[in-house]
Amino acid sequence: MSVTTGTLAVPGATLHYQVCGTGPVLLISQSGEGDADRNNDLVARLVDSWTVVTYDRRGLSRSRLDEPGRGATMAEHADDVHRLLAALTDVPALMLGCSLGAVIGLHVAVEHPEQLRTLVAHEPVAPRLLPDDRRARHERELAELQDLYARAGLAATLPEIATTLGIDPAGADREPDLTPQPMTAQRVRNFDHFIRHDFTAILRDPLDLEALRGVGTRIVPATGRTTPRSVFDHLAAAALATLLERPLQEAPGGHNGNTTHPRAYAQWLREVLDTAGRAPGR
Repeated sequence: MSVTTGTLAVPGATLHYQVCGTGPVLLISQSGEGDADRNNDLVARLVDSWTVVTYDRRGLSRSRLDEPGRGATMAEHADDVHRLLAALTDVPALMLGCSLGAVIGLHVAVEHPEQLRTLVAHEPVAPRLLPDDRRARHERELAELQDLYARAGLAATLPEIATTLGIDPAGADREPDLTPQPMTAQRVRNFDHFIRHDFTAILRDPLDLEALRGVGTRIVPATGRTTPRSVFDHLAAAALATLLERPLQEAPGGHNGNTTHPRAYAQWLREVLDTAGRAPGR
């Protein structure tokens, strides 16, 4: 798989991005601490149909911050995607957003709907989508995870993040022969930035639900088939489906199905994008 890399200067940062494949642009915005390489197994199964773009979110891996240690708002993350798409294509793109990446995609759909033809929003970590009582409960969960990380470190916090998001901590439910994703020093640094700063962006997220309801971008709400129905990322996906009066799609695997089940996920994504392209309306 031939990959072209590039950098893009944006306000406050320089983004690293990767492009491979041919066809319409499909941008993947990854979850958590994941960088442009996180979806390699999935990307390899999409490049025959799309020009796939992945990137390191500001603060992660090869994307450099003008002020090291500074976090970003959700609006800044969305503006990064807006600028990246503007640099790479002049026609509406497709986007797969996973977890935090899905929330970023929702903001792009509100602020720049002309840039996105279809957004597949897989389990957006957006408490604002929920009723007030559930929203407050799940915002407390995230704040408590930040506190735990500050007190006890990553080893103590990762199992609790897995529980909060309904992720199988043992990782037993996955397809065979996947690219290893060891806990490298870089990945530890990415987790540090994600928990310290991007959790705060989620907690302060001003997502405009009324504006979201009327966007021109076709949004496909999705959840993992094995994600527990009680965790807030599933509840947020279901709430998004209700808000948009769209069916909630079920993707292979759980919260990280795009990385644990890339073969099945790629086939599912093809079907979803094909249906979205043919179906009338939003």
